[in-house]
Amino acid sequence: MPKTHRPRSGSLAFSPRKRAKSEVPKYKSWPKYAGKPVLQGFAGYKVGMTHVIMVDDHKSSPNEGKDIMIPVTVVEVPSMKVAAIRAYRKDTYGKHPMTEVWADSLSETLAGRITMPKNHDREGTIKAINDAVAADSVTEIMLLMHTTPEIISGIPKKVPDLMEIRVAGGSMGERLAYAESLLGTEVDFASVMKEGAYADITAITTGKGTQGAVKRWGISLRKRKHSRGKKERHIGTLGPWTPHHVRWQVPNVGQMGYQQRTEYNKRIIKIGEDIEAVNPEGGFLHYGLVRNNYVLVKGSIPGPVKRIIRFRPAIRQGEHQVRVPVVEYVSQKSKQG
Repeated sequence: MPKTHRPRSGSLAFSPRKRAKSEVPKYKSWPKYAGKPVLQGFAGYKVGMTHVIMVDDHKSSPNEGKDIMIPVTVVEVPSMKVAAIRAYRKDTYGKHPMTEVWADSLSETLAGRITMPKNHDREGTIKAINDAVAADSVTEIMLLMHTTPEIISGIPKKVPDLMEIRVAGGSMGERLAYAESLLGTEVDFASVMKEGAYADITAITTGKGTQGAVKRWGISLRKRKHSRGKKERHIGTLGPWTPHHVRWQVPNVGQMGYQQRTEYNKRIIKIGEDIEAVNPEGGFLHYGLVRNNYVLVKGSIPGPVKRIIRFRPAIRQGEHQVRVPVVEYVSQKSKQG
């Protein structure tokens, strides 16, 4: 057999592996869309995991048409509020915000996150954006939306999380008109995504602090004399004598976790409003009871319980077919062992 060569386990593309600047994930790219104007994102808070029994609708599967059990993650998704519209222009150096239009009435809790705008000329700003759209100088329309954690009992905070969500589809004028119709209103998860659809889920992973090379990079334990010399979990070499420098590719000690990660093509199994159909006996561990709309996502997702989770329509869906799942049972057994 060929010799196994594995200097490390883990992609160097994520380097430097340092802590995220913000607990709210950020998207730098969005999926292409050519239909009527729609929102391309939402956010919720991770509750925990359970399992469901559903009919296997995967074509050519050995269990097609039969009941199967799959693990799901519960995410509480109360309605989000639209606080502002932001227009972007583009030049040689990239995209830049032009101006923004704020809603007349803003949530009082938003003052804990940003400095609230005063004496805002809403009509004049809308006219300026419309003129820029007519001049074909607007390249992107974004909505500034924020969550409503004050109505969630499992989240110990009231200050909302503010983020940008893209408006896609139609002409730029149609996007702006759609954004104006949503300004100052509340948006539900069901108006953004449907059951059976595929989404990209982004979150800040669970932080693990400073960890050694074995746990952080999956290097092999050292053998024989090295282990007896109390060097079993040390790296074999930091590099050559010359050049007198440690390269960044060397698997080394450092920060592990609390980094933004995206999982692609996670299937939306169920979008529900009946909280009695999902809350387990005794509530979810370290969270409590779900009291608002919720969504069940197939499999696990990044981050610990209570962390903010962002959704985006799948950017590389490929050949995945969107079918509405037939869920027959949602486990409500106690999660406390």
